[in-house]
Amino acid sequence: MNFKNVVLTVVFVVVGALSAQAQLNVLNAKTPDEIGKKTEAQIAADNDEPLPYGYTDERDVLWSKTVWEIIDLDERVNFPLYYPIDTFNIGEERRSLYDVLIKNIKNGNIDQIYADSYFANKRELSDIRASLTYRDTTDIGIDQFNAQGYVDPQYIREFNLDAGDIEEWRIRGIWYIDKRQGELKYRLLGICPVASEARSKAFPDENMDSKVELFWIWFPATRKVLHNAKAFNRENTSQPISYDHLLNSRRFDAIVYKEDNVQGDREVGEYINDNALMMLLESQRIREQVRNIEIDLWNY
Repeated sequence: MNFKNVVLTVVFVVVGALSAQAQLNVLNAKTPDEIGKKTEAQIAADNDEPLPYGYTDERDVLWSKTVWEIIDLDERVNFPLYYPIDTFNIGEERRSLYDVLIKNIKNGNIDQIYADSYFANKRELSDIRASLTYRDTTDIGIDQFNAQGYVDPQYIREFNLDAGDIEEWRIRGIWYIDKRQGELKYRLLGICPVASEARSKAFPDENMDSKVELFWIWFPATRKVLHNAKAFNRENTSQPISYDHLLNSRRFDAIVYKEDNVQGDREVGEYINDNALMMLLESQRIREQVRNIEIDLWNY
């Protein structure tokens, strides 16, 4: 057996062992309730944490550029961020990115919520609740209130945004060159779900197609939460990938819609109007500009 075959054999054995480890609870569960539950020994040995970024000194940053991007959830490559949208029939281990964030905002695990991508104005759950939930009283309820002074709960409609309503994600990140390591790196700073507000579900016939940024979250503060939440891995279902890994490794397709510039960080759509092709080409130009910086770094 030559060296190449030995290496391949070792790789397959390791992958097989990891797959068996990932499916251990499924294969050995005596009842469906035991699926996904770890034993006490597994819990005691579980010290899995997100990979730390490490400290970067400002003097080591040779060059940097901040970009804002749109992750379109209609693209197939971005489906792991969108599905599953029906979480009532899916186990606790399967949640969309929006469900993960909303759940942890409500239980207090995520408190770094802001109004915009500059993270200047902090928000609480009560501040963004109007965009996420809309309550309306029916005509019968109004008549009841006028006659009796109260409204029966059955005459109050409530509409909530769910994972299926999210149309895109917007992210803010910074590309920079670490001169100590001589490498172009990317650091994700913020993430934002974009959708029509909950009121649009109450009045679908009205023209409410305008999408809004629901809230911005400071990404570094949510890494532990996203590390524990798993996204679907289409290549190997026994090895799900964490949302923290998915986003940090940029396993998605995105379009640049804004960069930091002298015009007050104006968006591409502000200087290229009504021409989707030219806007896409401008987005690609910005990305190529970032790539060329790294290439030029090694030209003499």
